[in-house]
Amino acid sequence: MKAIQITIDVTVTQSPEIVWDHYTNPKHIVNWNFASDDWHCPKAENNPIVGGTYFSRMEAKDGSFGFDFKAVYDEVIPNEKLIYTLQDGRKVTTLFEKTGNTTNVITVFEAENQNPVDMQKAGWQAILNNFKTYVEGNKS
Repeated sequence: MKAIQITIDVTVTQSPEIVWDHYTNPKHIVNWNFASDDWHCPKAENNPIVGGTYFSRMEAKDGSFGFDFKAVYDEVIPNEKLIYTLQDGRKVTTLFEKTGNTTNVITVFEAENQNPVDMQKAGWQAILNNFKTYVEGNKS
């Protein structure tokens, strides 16, 4: 059975270089990698090279729930593309496309089987929207 592909995207009013840095640098990841204000990302580690690993911890701020997000990079083109495989075998591709003074961030990921597709799309899109808000408000 072929996996369902889900696409999310956002346009960020920054260059691909700034967007890439904020997307891949753990000092930034911990500031945007959560879907709502009652969650946070207390820890992130990232080595964006082929064979390198990504790790982040997402937790409810009240301590009621949390999970680790782990992946291994399959392809990395700085400022342009990331392809990685999640620990459960699902593939994720993120593209960074320059359009004038903005960067379109497009992520395509394979759906998992435990949650409805609409819920998965909404959660990943909320994180990407949070990323946009963070990048546009933090230029360093």
